[in-house]
Amino acid sequence: MHQHNDPNYLIKDQYRDASNLNARIEIHRRFSINPYGWTRWLFDIIGAAAGPDVLELGCGPAGLWAQNLSRVPADWRVTLTDFSPGMIAEAQRTLGAAAGRFRFEVVDAQRIPVDDDSFDTVIANHMLYHVPDLDKALAEIHRVLRPGGRLYASTIGREHMCELDAWAREYGMAPLDGIGLNEMVAGRFGLETGAAKLAPWFQPITLHRYEDALRVTEAGPLMAYVLSSIPASEAALAADKLAAYARFVENELAEKGSLSITKASGLFEAAPKALRKECE
Repeated sequence: MHQHNDPNYLIKDQYRDASNLNARIEIHRRFSINPYGWTRWLFDIIGAAAGPDVLELGCGPAGLWAQNLSRVPADWRVTLTDFSPGMIAEAQRTLGAAAGRFRFEVVDAQRIPVDDDSFDTVIANHMLYHVPDLDKALAEIHRVLRPGGRLYASTIGREHMCELDAWAREYGMAPLDGIGLNEMVAGRFGLETGAAKLAPWFQPITLHRYEDALRVTEAGPLMAYVLSSIPASEAALAADKLAAYARFVENELAEKGSLSITKASGLFEAAPKALRKECE
């Protein structure tokens, strides 16, 4: 099992709180070239068709809702869930006075504790690739969605931030199994593989692509992004390699003024198949 599918690592280290996720969000917030932000684009698609009973799996610090709060219809009943209790606490803090408009619960996507046909809309924003048993999670999502409902599942593609994987290999920080993080993500549930993973339970399936890239002009946020995906114990052992990597980034920025980094992300919109018993 890759560490990014290991529940113990995810809950105790990677997503104990929002610090790692916020480091990754920050680089996109500051250096993305698309002026129309990801969360607003996402809500444009979801909000156009969503029913009033909404479940988000892996809500993280609730950025989707905090940044679209004025656009959430008053009659929506939104349940925000995450596998990590720390993330649920972060979501409540993020929403502040508006938290009362939402229901919060610690939930494993592989075992959603609600009745069949409970929701009109299920959102899984950049999280399905973390689930150890993806088929079990998709079967559960199918079960809790009402007929005519929709799953909105976002993810990345194999080329997403591919420059970082190349630089990591150059500076001796490639994983022992040779599989980079983005390769692992895309293989489990990515832009190239997601439709086939969804197909046993969902049809039709539509992929919406978000066009963007990064133009990074500062070393600090880029290195914070790199460190956010490395366990603290591994970072300590790789201190010399990380220092060399940071010097490379600083030299490149001094010479070129910016670093261009590929982004490949998008959103699957999928309707549950009617033949439920074939999927149970």
